[in-house]
Amino acid sequence: MSIMGGVEAQMRLEDYIRDIPDFPKPGIIFKDITPLLGAPEAFREAVKRMAEPLRGRNLDAVVSVEARGFLFGAALAYELSLPIVPARKRGKLPYDVISVTYTLEYGEDAMEMHTDGVMAGQRVAVVDDVLATGGTLAAACQLVEKAGATVDVLSLVVELSFLEGRDKLQGYEISSVITY
Repeated sequence: MSIMGGVEAQMRLEDYIRDIPDFPKPGIIFKDITPLLGAPEAFREAVKRMAEPLRGRNLDAVVSVEARGFLFGAALAYELSLPIVPARKRGKLPYDVISVTYTLEYGEDAMEMHTDGVMAGQRVAVVDDVLATGGTLAAACQLVEKAGATVDVLSLVVELSFLEGRDKLQGYEISSVITY
Protein backbone atom coordinates (compact mmCIF):
# COMPACT_ATOMS: atom_id res chain seq x y z
CA MET A 1 0.00 0.00 0.00
CA SER A 2 1.20 3.47 -0.69
CA ILE A 3 0.48 6.70 1.13
CA MET A 4 -0.84 9.46 -1.11
CA GLY A 5 -1.32 12.89 0.47
CA GLY A 6 -1.61 11.34 3.92
CA VAL A 7 -4.31 8.88 2.75
CA GLU A 8 -3.52 5.20 2.31
CA ALA A 9 -4.32 4.07 -1.26
CA GLN A 10 -5.71 0.57 -1.63
CA MET A 11 -3.89 -1.72 -4.04
CA ARG A 12 -5.92 -2.52 -7.17
CA LEU A 13 -5.71 -6.30 -7.30
CA GLU A 14 -7.60 -6.25 -10.61
CA ASP A 15 -4.37 -4.91 -12.14
CA TYR A 16 -2.79 -8.30 -11.36
CA ILE A 17 -5.42 -10.38 -13.17
CA ARG A 18 -4.63 -11.03 -16.83
CA ASP A 19 -7.28 -11.77 -19.49
CA ILE A 20 -6.39 -14.67 -21.79
CA PRO A 21 -8.75 -14.77 -24.79
CA ASP A 22 -9.93 -18.10 -26.23
CA PHE A 23 -8.66 -20.24 -23.34
CA PRO A 24 -9.39 -23.06 -22.69
CA LYS A 25 -11.57 -22.88 -25.81
CA PRO A 26 -12.70 -20.25 -28.33
CA GLY A 27 -15.03 -17.60 -26.93
CA ILE A 28 -13.83 -17.93 -23.33
CA ILE A 29 -11.84 -15.12 -21.68
CA PHE A 30 -9.81 -16.78 -18.94
CA LYS A 31 -9.03 -14.71 -15.83
CA ASP A 32 -5.39 -15.61 -15.15
CA ILE A 33 -4.27 -15.12 -11.53
CA THR A 34 -0.63 -15.96 -12.31
CA PRO A 35 0.50 -12.29 -12.27
CA LEU A 36 -1.06 -11.91 -8.81
CA LEU A 37 0.82 -14.98 -7.60
CA GLY A 38 4.03 -13.57 -9.09
CA ALA A 39 3.76 -10.29 -7.19
CA PRO A 40 4.39 -10.96 -3.47
CA GLU A 41 2.78 -7.70 -2.37
CA ALA A 42 -0.39 -8.43 -4.39
CA PHE A 43 -0.58 -12.04 -3.20
CA ARG A 44 -0.12 -10.90 0.41
CA GLU A 45 -2.86 -8.26 -0.06
CA ALA A 46 -5.26 -10.80 -1.59
CA VAL A 47 -4.77 -13.18 1.35
CA LYS A 48 -5.19 -10.29 3.80
CA ARG A 49 -8.49 -9.32 2.16
CA MET A 50 -9.68 -12.92 2.17
CA ALA A 51 -8.81 -13.26 5.87
CA GLU A 52 -10.50 -10.08 7.12
CA PRO A 53 -14.14 -11.27 6.87
CA LEU A 54 -13.20 -14.68 8.33
CA ARG A 55 -11.67 -13.43 11.58
CA GLY A 56 -13.80 -13.99 14.67
CA ARG A 57 -15.98 -16.69 13.07
CA ASN A 58 -14.75 -19.55 15.28
CA LEU A 59 -13.73 -21.60 12.26
CA ASP A 60 -12.21 -25.04 12.77
CA ALA A 61 -10.57 -25.57 9.36
CA VAL A 62 -10.01 -24.32 5.84
CA VAL A 63 -11.11 -26.73 3.09
CA SER A 64 -9.17 -25.86 -0.02
CA VAL A 65 -10.18 -26.89 -3.56
CA GLU A 66 -7.67 -28.35 -6.02
CA ALA A 67 -5.54 -26.94 -7.58
CA ARG A 68 -5.14 -23.14 -7.52
CA GLY A 69 -7.37 -23.01 -4.46
CA PHE A 70 -4.56 -24.79 -2.58
CA LEU A 71 -2.32 -21.75 -3.04
CA PHE A 72 -4.79 -19.38 -1.39
CA GLY A 73 -6.17 -21.93 1.06
CA ALA A 74 -2.73 -22.70 2.48
CA ALA A 75 -1.86 -19.02 2.90
CA LEU A 76 -5.26 -18.29 4.44
CA ALA A 77 -5.02 -21.24 6.84
CA TYR A 78 -1.59 -20.02 7.88
CA GLU A 79 -2.85 -16.46 8.36
CA LEU A 80 -5.78 -17.67 10.51
CA SER A 81 -3.84 -20.42 12.36
CA LEU A 82 -6.20 -23.12 11.10
CA PRO A 83 -5.64 -26.58 9.66
CA ILE A 84 -5.94 -26.94 5.90
CA VAL A 85 -7.91 -29.81 4.38
CA PRO A 86 -7.43 -30.59 0.69
CA ALA A 87 -10.44 -31.38 -1.51
CA ARG A 88 -9.07 -33.19 -4.57
CA LYS A 89 -10.08 -34.95 -7.73
CA ARG A 90 -10.80 -38.67 -7.52
CA GLY A 91 -7.83 -40.93 -6.85
CA LYS A 92 -5.37 -38.25 -5.64
CA LEU A 93 -5.63 -38.76 -1.87
CA PRO A 94 -3.81 -41.70 -0.21
CA TYR A 95 -6.06 -42.36 2.81
CA ASP A 96 -9.73 -43.34 3.27
CA VAL A 97 -11.93 -40.80 1.49
CA ILE A 98 -15.46 -39.57 1.18
CA SER A 99 -16.51 -38.65 -2.31
CA VAL A 100 -19.14 -36.72 -4.23
CA THR A 101 -19.83 -36.83 -7.94
CA TYR A 102 -20.83 -33.66 -9.73
CA THR A 103 -21.80 -32.59 -13.21
CA LEU A 104 -19.61 -30.49 -15.43
CA GLU A 105 -20.60 -28.84 -18.69
CA TYR A 106 -18.80 -31.67 -20.51
CA GLY A 107 -19.49 -34.67 -18.25
CA GLU A 108 -19.00 -35.79 -14.67
CA ASP A 109 -16.20 -35.56 -12.17
CA ALA A 110 -15.68 -36.52 -8.54
CA MET A 111 -14.13 -34.71 -5.61
CA GLU A 112 -12.73 -36.39 -2.52
CA MET A 113 -11.58 -35.50 0.96
CA HIS A 114 -10.00 -37.66 3.66
CA THR A 115 -12.56 -39.09 6.08
CA ASP A 116 -10.70 -37.42 8.94
CA GLY A 117 -10.35 -34.08 7.14
CA VAL A 118 -13.23 -32.44 8.97
CA MET A 119 -15.39 -33.78 11.74
CA ALA A 120 -19.08 -33.58 12.53
CA GLY A 121 -19.96 -30.28 14.13
CA GLN A 122 -16.96 -28.36 12.82
CA ARG A 123 -17.31 -25.03 11.01
CA VAL A 124 -15.18 -24.51 7.93
CA ALA A 125 -14.34 -22.00 5.25
CA VAL A 126 -14.21 -23.44 1.73
CA VAL A 127 -11.53 -21.67 -0.33
CA ASP A 128 -10.89 -21.51 -4.06
CA ASP A 129 -9.34 -19.06 -6.47
CA VAL A 130 -12.33 -18.43 -8.77
CA LEU A 131 -16.10 -18.84 -8.62
CA ALA A 132 -17.25 -19.44 -12.18
CA THR A 133 -20.27 -21.69 -12.77
CA GLY A 134 -20.28 -22.94 -9.16
CA GLY A 135 -20.18 -26.69 -9.78
CA THR A 136 -16.80 -27.36 -8.20
CA LEU A 137 -17.53 -25.25 -5.13
CA ALA A 138 -20.94 -26.87 -4.72
CA ALA A 139 -19.23 -30.28 -4.73
CA ALA A 140 -16.74 -29.11 -2.09
CA CYS A 141 -19.64 -27.92 0.09
CA GLN A 142 -21.35 -31.29 -0.35
CA LEU A 143 -18.17 -33.03 0.82
CA VAL A 144 -18.00 -30.90 3.96
CA GLU A 145 -21.66 -31.55 4.74
CA LYS A 146 -21.33 -35.27 4.00
CA ALA A 147 -18.67 -35.33 6.73
CA GLY A 148 -21.17 -33.70 9.12
CA ALA A 149 -19.43 -30.32 9.24
CA THR A 150 -20.90 -26.92 8.37
CA VAL A 151 -19.79 -24.60 5.60
CA ASP A 152 -19.59 -21.25 7.35
CA VAL A 153 -18.38 -19.24 4.36
CA LEU A 154 -16.94 -19.59 0.86
CA SER A 155 -13.84 -17.46 0.35
CA LEU A 156 -12.65 -16.59 -3.17
CA VAL A 157 -10.17 -14.35 -4.88
CA VAL A 158 -12.24 -13.81 -8.05
CA GLU A 159 -15.96 -14.16 -8.75
CA LEU A 160 -17.19 -14.17 -12.34
CA SER A 161 -20.72 -12.97 -11.55
CA PHE A 162 -21.85 -13.08 -15.19
CA LEU A 163 -21.58 -16.91 -15.05
CA GLU A 164 -24.14 -16.96 -12.20
CA GLY A 165 -22.24 -19.45 -10.04
CA ARG A 166 -24.04 -18.13 -6.95
CA ASP A 167 -27.19 -19.79 -8.27
CA LYS A 168 -25.67 -23.21 -7.46
CA LEU A 169 -24.54 -21.97 -4.05
CA GLN A 170 -27.74 -20.52 -2.64
CA GLY A 171 -27.80 -20.59 1.14
CA TYR A 172 -24.03 -20.15 1.45
CA GLU A 173 -22.31 -16.93 2.39
CA ILE A 174 -19.81 -15.97 -0.30
CA SER A 175 -16.90 -13.61 0.21
CA SER A 176 -15.04 -12.52 -2.96
CA VAL A 177 -12.10 -10.14 -3.16
CA ILE A 178 -12.66 -9.22 -6.84
CA THR A 179 -15.94 -9.46 -8.76
CA TYR A 180 -16.30 -9.21 -12.53
